Amino acid sequence: MSSLPPCPQCKSEFTYADGDNFVCPECAHEWPCQAAAGPDEVRVVRDSNGNLLQDGDTVTVIKDLKVKGSSSVVKVGTKVKNIRLVDGDHDIDCRIDGIGQMGLKSEFVKKA
Repeated sequence: MSSLPPCPQCKSEFTYADGDNFVCPECAHEWPCQAAAGPDEVRVVRDSNGNLLQDGDTVTVIKDLKVKGSSSVVKVGTKVKNIRLVDGDHDIDCRIDGIGQMGLKSEFVKKA
């Protein structure tokens, strides 16, 4: 019996590994090998003090942050409401008054 996962589209058991992807020969669906390892993994995002952050939290900026592509600066103490946690190089998506939509790293904020 194969230890490879079944195809997520057609549930075929005849999948095979091809480099960094799994391939289903019946429906030609391809998906990355990493995806098979981790829907059970929960992403944990912590602020600069080690507090657990969740969607909808309010955070405070702990350092002046330059806004890329602009001359604006997000000042220390700026409160950011209703954050959204995302994957990628920045952990937090938010809207800051006077600046607009931004991505922040969790190491530069603390939970309010």
